[in-house]
Amino acid sequence: MQDEEHVLVTSSSDRTIRIWWKGRSHRCLKGHNGPVTTLVDTLLGNCESKVLASGGEDCTVRLWSVGGKHHPIVTFHGHAKPVSLLSAAKHKASLLVSMSTDSRLRVWDTTLASSSGSSSCVGTVGFPGTPAGMECHETLCYVAAGSSVAAIDIRTMQKVCTIAVHPPKIRSFKMLPSKWLMCTGGEEKALLWDMRKNQAKPNPNAVAELEHGSLVNMLHMDSYKVVTGGPLDYHPNIWETDTGLLANQLDCRFPGETQNYDGLSAMGVYGSCIVTSGCYEEQGVLCFRDFSNCSVSLSSPDEDRSLKFWEPRNSSDSEDVDSEFENLNGYLS
Repeated sequence: MQDEEHVLVTSSSDRTIRIWWKGRSHRCLKGHNGPVTTLVDTLLGNCESKVLASGGEDCTVRLWSVGGKHHPIVTFHGHAKPVSLLSAAKHKASLLVSMSTDSRLRVWDTTLASSSGSSSCVGTVGFPGTPAGMECHETLCYVAAGSSVAAIDIRTMQKVCTIAVHPPKIRSFKMLPSKWLMCTGGEEKALLWDMRKNQAKPNPNAVAELEHGSLVNMLHMDSYKVVTGGPLDYHPNIWETDTGLLANQLDCRFPGETQNYDGLSAMGVYGSCIVTSGCYEEQGVLCFRDFSNCSVSLSSPDEDRSLKFWEPRNSSDSEDVDSEFENLNGYLS
């Protein structure tokens, strides 16, 4: 936010976008004609004017003023199927990339926005397979669809190379350009890949295999950790980025809850904080955890030491040390 406050933004099948702040719903944005299926990974615009982008089952991409009106300021039309993915281009702040469930990718220039929104589309290309993830880095857009990850040049809309092949089907995708790493989630595990190697065929020599144990359709990556989650269980797993070793496992139910709800429906990670959502029979629940004050202090003098969700084990650690890291701050429903 402009005032440097941290907020949580969620989208829902109730057609709304909510901005959560200090434990409550601060704003409710309405304008989509169906479930809101995706939010952009980075706010658009300059420091003075921040814009949030959303996509929905109504096949539209909509732009919202973060601190302004409760209805969309611009609506982009052009997709024939529901919008499933959004990413902001990194080489030009005004460009927004969207992908629909038919694997059609479109690039929008938000500075050319018109009343109809159609003239703002400056490029389009199709991909084979069901889209699972999309991220931009510099002038390239990396798209995970079907069983492969491909890179296209946003300026020419031409395919550059195939980065990874993860059969039978990729369910999620994240990348960490600073370490030339990316991660793909599959049926029961996630794979870490070296982005510098073109791999047009299934390659058993991935950097690491992260055995999650069930479907992995949610991922997070940063310099310290990879977080995997899925709709079939309520236990996000935390892995070390450099080694691929399992470091921690979280239980995202209410404290003391024994009911097995239907797994995770969404997951968001920011620094030392993680938010997960799941559905019980009568309501949806958001679980927020902040690890910045975890009981096991970190030994690294790094400025980014709070980004870890754990302290590396040593011979003196007890077997139940994982439970010490869960500093549960709150639930929202």
